[in-house]
Amino acid sequence: MPRDRPIQGNDRPPDPVPLNLTEPPEDRLTKRMDGSDAEAVARARAGDREGFRQLVDRHSRPLFRLAYRMTGNEHDAEDVVQEAFLRAYRRLDGFEERSQVGSWLYRIAANCAYDLLRARQRQEDRFEDEGEPGTLADLASAEPGPDRLALAGEVRKRVDVALARMTARERSAFVLRHFEGMSIEEIGTTLGMDRSATKQSILRGVRKVRLVLAALAGAVS
Repeated sequence: MPRDRPIQGNDRPPDPVPLNLTEPPEDRLTKRMDGSDAEAVARARAGDREGFRQLVDRHSRPLFRLAYRMTGNEHDAEDVVQEAFLRAYRRLDGFEERSQVGSWLYRIAANCAYDLLRARQRQEDRFEDEGEPGTLADLASAEPGPDRLALAGEVRKRVDVALARMTARERSAFVLRHFEGMSIEEIGTTLGMDRSATKQSILRGVRKVRLVLAALAGAVS
């Protein structure tokens, strides 16, 4: 979501949403529909500004972590979190109280990140006329430091290269599976794909990661 797009009327949360990203991260699996969340949802539905702000304060950090892993940069991750809470605010009346707020917000944020990745991919496809930048030869030419002391950091760099080469669907499915630990069924529901398409998207992402890591193995052998 562009930062400068105006939000008007009932489309926006009651006040500017503070992301509160400086607090220690919390595992999404620890989020439960406890009394605090239930009360906050009820207050927000009734128009209480502090009710929705409480939801933002409690859940912004894990949503940012997810968004950052999916988009690969802080600017886009912040936009995703803002858009996720905006969508959540619009859909408060449709939230089922037997569900967990954290899981509900998590699915919304994953969808927002997926939408952003697809939009980015369409833009790149529109302007790309010289083929995909970078080659495996470029990867193999990079040498690690003496005694392979930088190997772990190099692996992280190569994984980032693989993520950049994935389609929006592949990257979203791969991150949700291998970074966030979601099940095939959860990923399919979140991204709107059947089980077969979900598994294929993850598999294609894994193959691209293996490909760049194979180049790294050749460089350090």
